[in-house]
Amino acid sequence: MEVTLLIEAMDTSFRLMEDARSQAVDLLNTAVKLTSETRDIEEKNIQAIFTGAQEAKSGFQNLVVTFLMLFAFWVLLSGKYDLFHLALGVICSLLIAYLTHDLLFANVRVGDARVIAYRFFAYIPWLLYQIITANIYVASVVLRPKQHVDPQILRFKTKLESDISWVTLANSITLTPGTITMDIRDGEFIVHALDKKVAADLNAGEMEDRIAHVFMEADHIYVQDALDVAPIFGELKRGL
Repeated sequence: MEVTLLIEAMDTSFRLMEDARSQAVDLLNTAVKLTSETRDIEEKNIQAIFTGAQEAKSGFQNLVVTFLMLFAFWVLLSGKYDLFHLALGVICSLLIAYLTHDLLFANVRVGDARVIAYRFFAYIPWLLYQIITANIYVASVVLRPKQHVDPQILRFKTKLESDISWVTLANSITLTPGTITMDIRDGEFIVHALDKKVAADLNAGEMEDRIAHVFMEADHIYVQDALDVAPIFGELKRGL
């Protein structure tokens, strides 16, 4: 009788120990799971904070660059440098930059607005050269009455993707004498050209390619693109 009770007590003890071990293992697994989930949540929160800080920094940089560009054009076009007009230019440029700074840098794929700003300013001298040569050609057409003028209406689907690229191309076409952008419909440009030569120059696509290069459009990859972004990837690699 005593042996039976002893065996039953031992069985009960072993069963209690096994239950306690199972509960301890379950608690340990739960603790590990909670720790892992907490770590994942913390990492996501840190990543969100880092991403938000990066976006805020990028947004501020875009705002500053847009403001400086607008104010430079204000000073250049107004021709007035007294305190009143300069202060008015600062206020107007800052307001417009605050409302539209995302437009100019909406298609930035690499994330460095300095590259786009540099390319844009490098594009301006080329555009001025095109305006000058187009002025000379249009003047020669006007001064030669016997010159046959054959106006053309061009329609072409642009490879450019972003709104700012479309606007830049449309304004560049209109600023160049002999061509006027009449309309843009879903990426299709409708342009009036003075004659076949002007139309052929536009159809060559050099202006479109240069604007694509400025705004880093996906369909236009150049060796210069890789050279421009190489320092950025170098800094990222060193940071990792």
